[in-house]
Amino acid sequence: MKPKLIIFASGTKSGGGSGFQNLVESVRNGALDAEIVAVISNHEYGGVRIRADKLGVPFEFFPGPYTTENYKKIVDKFSAEWVALSGWLKLVVGLDPRTTFNIHPGPLPRFGGKGMYGHYVHGAVIDAYKRGEITDSAVTMHFVTPVYDEGPVFFRYPVEILADDTAETLGARINATEHKWQPIITDKVIHGEISWDGKNPDSLFGALDYTK
Repeated sequence: MKPKLIIFASGTKSGGGSGFQNLVESVRNGALDAEIVAVISNHEYGGVRIRADKLGVPFEFFPGPYTTENYKKIVDKFSAEWVALSGWLKLVVGLDPRTTFNIHPGPLPRFGGKGMYGHYVHGAVIDAYKRGEITDSAVTMHFVTPVYDEGPVFFRYPVEILADDTAETLGARINATEHKWQPIITDKVIHGEISWDGKNPDSLFGALDYTK
């Protein structure tokens, strides 16, 4: 039996969801050994739903409230064993931190927390670069706790910042890097090559850091 994976992806009212589609295509080409049981979005008729319909993946509209009870109800409805957040912009509470993980388009912990997503991350990263504080951005993945971007990071991959970068150009390279690595690392997590006990960050096993 393949591990059952549910994806939470906000997207926008008119687009988004490329990470979700990349994971589905990775399952179909054999790069990710999983069964994607559903995708969840907080936009009823947005970009994620359009992609889900084209791909034939069950779609669930989740308008909130974003409570423990409601999160668990959705995960249980689809009998999901693993939860992947891929551009999900709502705070997640109540799910098992051992089996819930997120991809983040910037270096953590510095460029994380509430409101730090998408172009906001890239803009903050470029500002720090211009101040001479950093030379690279990064794609990171981490387990999910009830505080934005606080769970232990298990994957880091550097993305060089160029002198003429804007939030848009840096974001495009970050996105391409996410698409390359997210299926690979997701596969490692759902097959136990990367894990933690959900409580003690020191229990993190199998983390990969390419920034060192």
